[in-house]
Amino acid sequence: MNKTILENTVARLTDSPKGILAADESNPTCNKRFAAVGIPETEENRRQYRELLFTAPGLEQYISGVILYDETIKQKTAEEKSFTAALESKGIDVGIKVDAGLGDIPERAGEKFTKGLEGLAARLDEYKLMCATFAKWRAVYSVGKGTPSEKCMEMNAEIFSEYVRLCQERDIVPIIEPEVLLDGDYSAEECYQATAKNLDVVFSELKNSGAYLSGLILKSNMVLAGKDAPAKTPPEKVAELTLKCLKAHVPAEVKGIVFLSGGQTEEKASLHLNEMHKQGPLPWNLTFSYSRALQNSVLIYWAEHRDDIAGAQKLLLDAAKRNSLASVGKHK
Repeated sequence: MNKTILENTVARLTDSPKGILAADESNPTCNKRFAAVGIPETEENRRQYRELLFTAPGLEQYISGVILYDETIKQKTAEEKSFTAALESKGIDVGIKVDAGLGDIPERAGEKFTKGLEGLAARLDEYKLMCATFAKWRAVYSVGKGTPSEKCMEMNAEIFSEYVRLCQERDIVPIIEPEVLLDGDYSAEECYQATAKNLDVVFSELKNSGAYLSGLILKSNMVLAGKDAPAKTPPEKVAELTLKCLKAHVPAEVKGIVFLSGGQTEEKASLHLNEMHKQGPLPWNLTFSYSRALQNSVLIYWAEHRDDIAGAQKLLLDAAKRNSLASVGKHK
């Protein structure tokens, strides 16, 4: 493990005013989004769509890194330039999603653990040869009666720990994404408790395993009420509760935190991030790692105007710029 390499990558990825584009949807997830807007679900359409994103002129002004999927990291532009080379030519770091989706936890109805440790070392070696400098692993937690359970939190924390070890041994920065799902009618306070407890479990396990905390990035949900809750959480409260939770439950050694959008609207995701920076100063680099909050408008437009690549790219750049401004508290 080269701690300097890890620290430098963390700093590059989370340095304001930039954030991370999560373009790591699995093929089934990407196909589902295509189907929703009437795009045929083919590998070539997925390739064309990702090329549109990665070759947007000036993307590097707002985006520090892009998370890819196994299919995508091996694809090329229409001019036969690898996507990784296209991103590197812009000074954008190449990342890779390495988990293999979710499995059911025995005797815990509805709770999930994340698969993918089997063969991970060999895959990381392969991705490093493809110039990946960081990786991502996601676990999910539902908020409800008795959930997330101790078993769910501990099981996923142990898996995170092994993933982090394998990445850091190869000087690949691991992003850990313990996502409290937005599904449900829970309150912001219940979200706070679930997020806080789970962060304690995850970081306790990472410390005990000898993980280098300054050489990883936390990708966190924001603290807000579930999407079916009768009362929505005001932006100022989302910012206040989220910062309070992170300050109290993320170890001081962690230098970079990014947010998932988690089903929030594009505007809400920007607004909440902006509000946090207005409530600063903050003890860590804090920015975005959005998927849908950067891509929704792009995909809808591209479905209807397949030949207008420039128009679709402008929507991506507008969204990236908006979140770049939010990452320094200047979004209006």
